[in-house]
Amino acid sequence: MSFASRIPVARRRPARPSPLRLAALTIACALAHQGAAAQGADARPSAQQLEAVLVTATRGSKALDRIPGAVGVISRADIEAQTLVSEDPSALLALQVPGYAPSRQKLSNFGEGLRGRNALLLLDGIPQTNPLRFGGREGYFADPMIVERIEVVSGASAAQGMGATGGIINTITRRPTKAGTQQSVEVKLGSQFHSDSSSWKTGYLLQHRSESSAQSQPWDVIFYAGALSQGTGVDGTGRPLATESLHRSADLFLKAGTEFGAQRLQLMVNGFNAEGFDDRVDVPGNRATGQPTTSAEGTLAWEPPRNRVRSASLDWTHDDLVGGRASVQLFKQDFHARYSGGVIATFQDASLAPVGTLVDQSEVVAKKWGLRSSWVRPDLALPGLELTTGIDLLDDTSSQRLTQTGRTWVPPLHYRSLAPFVQLEYEAGPLTVRGGLRDEHTRLQVDSYRTLAFYNNTLVTGGERRANQLVKSLGGVWRFGRSGWSAFAAYNEGFGPPDAGLILRAVRTANQSVTQLVDLQPIVVKNHEVGVNWRGGASTLSASVYRSRSELGSQIIVSNGIGTVQRVPIEVKGVEVTAEHRVDAQLKLNATYARTLGRTASAAGQPLTLMLGARSQGPDKLLLGAQWTPRSDWQAQLNASHYRPREANLGQVSGTTSLAERFSGYTVLDLSTRWQTASGQWGLGIENLLDRRYFTYYSEAHYAGTNDDYYAGRGRTVTLSWRRDF
Repeated sequence: MSFASRIPVARRRPARPSPLRLAALTIACALAHQGAAAQGADARPSAQQLEAVLVTATRGSKALDRIPGAVGVISRADIEAQTLVSEDPSALLALQVPGYAPSRQKLSNFGEGLRGRNALLLLDGIPQTNPLRFGGREGYFADPMIVERIEVVSGASAAQGMGATGGIINTITRRPTKAGTQQSVEVKLGSQFHSDSSSWKTGYLLQHRSESSAQSQPWDVIFYAGALSQGTGVDGTGRPLATESLHRSADLFLKAGTEFGAQRLQLMVNGFNAEGFDDRVDVPGNRATGQPTTSAEGTLAWEPPRNRVRSASLDWTHDDLVGGRASVQLFKQDFHARYSGGVIATFQDASLAPVGTLVDQSEVVAKKWGLRSSWVRPDLALPGLELTTGIDLLDDTSSQRLTQTGRTWVPPLHYRSLAPFVQLEYEAGPLTVRGGLRDEHTRLQVDSYRTLAFYNNTLVTGGERRANQLVKSLGGVWRFGRSGWSAFAAYNEGFGPPDAGLILRAVRTANQSVTQLVDLQPIVVKNHEVGVNWRGGASTLSASVYRSRSELGSQIIVSNGIGTVQRVPIEVKGVEVTAEHRVDAQLKLNATYARTLGRTASAAGQPLTLMLGARSQGPDKLLLGAQWTPRSDWQAQLNASHYRPREANLGQVSGTTSLAERFSGYTVLDLSTRWQTASGQWGLGIENLLDRRYFTYYSEAHYAGTNDDYYAGRGRTVTLSWRRDF
């Protein structure tokens, strides 16, 4: 996968010369040159490549070239380079993960799918997404300063359990590796040189690792405290942006561990808060004339939006238990996401206030705890045969309430999942073959409840739904000797529930019960993929083609602002290509191309004639990057992101609602540089270097968009940073 950095983008202006074409030509020429130059080079993967491991895909450490599938790692260096430009975690993923949709630049991550489906987001293996009531606010849960790497599995996967229908994105936190005490102080100042466009961030990181001795066992601890604040900002024309973006955030993080012999015990606690604006109000735009939604100073009649996430885990590992490596993790996560309020039609109730006057807002609350365990035994019975087995438990209670009036919109959804799994891998010379089974047993319990007045105060009888699904995986990798080439083929199934909260909150028909709502049947995604990889002396190339299908998918249709779920087939096809070339010791170039084409049906039993909309899949994209290191203490990086125009479902309707979507496309450049001095490391990042004006993908394309959510992208932003390690 590509490790080029992310770039916001802009509306095309044909009259201007395109910097993207020049960058593309440069990279193409360099790669073509390398095709001849690499013939005499040692084509073996470097030691760094061979040592790269990905635990997320296999539940055990494994070199990347031993894993059948599209997997990759976003390194600490990649994270540091991107955060010079933007602290937005979705911007990093859009840049680094080929099939990830463009960032919305908002607190919400609706439309930020992976390969046309939702990804399972994890923090050290702890689920951060809420598939039972997906509110699109799960993207912010940790400060980038605490992250060591991000492991990505693109495509359906059964390895980590519920919700991984589009892939897995596991954020791995840092851990001290050097003996002694190290401290870091970070300060960032940013501005667009307009009113209410400044930003700042401060952070303090402490790491300590003791050395083992005869008197004591080695132990380590890492602590971080950081805070960020940013104004609303402006677009490329200097017009204020709308307010549904991050205003303030804070993170407190602690991880402590100790080792005794082959065993390790570790505790991790992270508390993250994110808040929206409380001193500005949105001013509607005009889609017909191309005027974006903006904002102005004002007072809210409701509480500001916010995210509050608390994650904790206790991990035990044993590196030599009956000849294998065992791990057990007990985790807990509490999630609160409060949304913007207003006089919203769905919330009106004549028994509380005259219709058209009642102000309210909603909040999703999810509380999870669970246990993840695995045991990896190499050379089982014969050399090269490896067994991985274990059992996972997840308990999730999700609900959605109206905060101003205390009403229940989505009743508590009590979900329990128990899943034993087994995986066998055999490696013989250049061939690695892996197959696995995961037996998912789920139970959803809901008490009796009444829907809101908007849905006729319908009484829904409570009940219990159970499901049992055996999900399978099979794949292989063939490495072609010392040529640097390898090929893989893989079949993976993913398992997840539909958005049960969205289904249950909208029941209008009398005499319904939870047990009658067949729409609660689980989603099973089957993903087929083939690909090739090449690692030469100075270049790498990866390409894959995939097809993902679910016979009983979950497609959300929005009509008059109300979302309903249709259980229809969904099929997604795509191609992803990434390339990297080191021209010399100072210059490295990279490129990524991803095309996603998803289709679904207008109703059960109908053909797949509808294209997936912006809520599910992103547009085709091309990413180009160049990293220049003229000296060991100085590095610069230029990145270009191009999202192609897209039209979907022209002339298609659902009832009286048009499903047509139009996206103009945009291209943006980002520039960053950092240099080391005796006083610390300095950095300069410029987002949207050419100050282009553009509309973000989801806000422009989504057919249910209104004048209230016609959002422009952020204009040129300059950020100066300083970090001192001591």
